[in-house]
Amino acid sequence: MTCPNKAQPGFRPFSQLQHPREVIRQFTPNWFAATMGTGVLALALAQLPVHIPGMHVFAEGLWLFNIGLFILFSVLYGARWVLYFDEARRIFGHSTVSMFFGTIPMGLATIINGFLVFGVPRWGSDMVQVAEFLWWIDVAMALGFGVIIPYLMFTRQDHSIDQMTAVWLLPVVAAEVAAASGGLLAPHLSDTLAQFHVLITSYVLWAFSVPVAFSILTILILRMALHKLPHESMAASSWLALGPIGTGALGLLLLGSDAPAIFAANGLGRVG
Repeated sequence: MTCPNKAQPGFRPFSQLQHPREVIRQFTPNWFAATMGTGVLALALAQLPVHIPGMHVFAEGLWLFNIGLFILFSVLYGARWVLYFDEARRIFGHSTVSMFFGTIPMGLATIINGFLVFGVPRWGSDMVQVAEFLWWIDVAMALGFGVIIPYLMFTRQDHSIDQMTAVWLLPVVAAEVAAASGGLLAPHLSDTLAQFHVLITSYVLWAFSVPVAFSILTILILRMALHKLPHESMAASSWLALGPIGTGALGLLLLGSDAPAIFAANGLGRVG
């Protein structure tokens, strides 16, 4: 017989941790996937084709919240490298968690795009310079993870086709997300040479990412044909296959739209 007055445990998300510092010790890049989803939702709500009272304000608040999330996650993960360096570096040998390094630049890209959608109307054109500065950081991270993680897959990690999931796409797709973001950023820049640099870099990012991503998709289809659907714990990762298709198409549309005016402004009108 149970006592009806027995107190029920409350919501204690850290109750399983032996010490509060375990929050830092256990922190991994997986959390940055939350900034991707939150940021994309904010951008999508702000650009709905129908007017809903208060929706833009809500979307802007969600974007600001996402900035806070990204900063918090960056501090926590940076602290892990400082306080638990030997443990933190083991991630490079992990065949799944290491893939989530790609979520860091993709999460940042949503914040960059938000500076153009929300920041410029609220705080003025200076936000374009902020977006440009962050974009180049995003480019460096996307290219870095897009090279380093596949290299580690080839040299240090253990993989097999039957264990393959769509998370393989994460470090690769980050570059094409940065390319699409560059397509949004370029028209806002006042300097024509800066526009040209962003445009060409975005084309390079697109070419760096999309062919490899589609190659991975081909292998993924073969994997599912031979070994069926992934384990239920990784079922949600199947949606990641939409990423390179959507962002790849978006990148081409944006860059193709930007190219004629930017090429013409830099004396390359016949190219555009």
